[in-house]
Amino acid sequence: MAFFNCFALALLMALSFASIDVGVATRHLLQQPQTQSLSSFPNLPTPSRPSFPWPGALPPLPTTLPTGLPLLPNFPSVPIIRTTIPPIPFSSPPLPSFPNLPNPGPLPPLPTTLPRGLPLLPSIP
Repeated sequence: MAFFNCFALALLMALSFASIDVGVATRHLLQQPQTQSLSSFPNLPTPSRPSFPWPGALPPLPTTLPTGLPLLPNFPSVPIIRTTIPPIPFSSPPLPSFPNLPNPGPLPPLPTTLPRGLPLLPSIP
């Protein structure tokens, strides 16, 4: 556990020092005079797109089914499953009875004053 705490503290310190360095470098770059013009990005070539056929060039979809194909077989019907649950006979065993406990009576009152023999607790001023 102590190793993890030390490792976490070292990682936190390393990240904070790294962010301080980045902040100092950024401030240094922002405070330099703007004598140099920023170079522009070169023009990148545009990729050539492959030519796809237009939708009109595709053959039309058939509107009727060919007659040579066999028909799909009929699936058997699903059997009916009973969804009702038969009633469960409810006969619970008798609950145990608790014995009667004697009443202890009222509790004695709590003391409101401290005994004189205890030393006082130190206080921070």
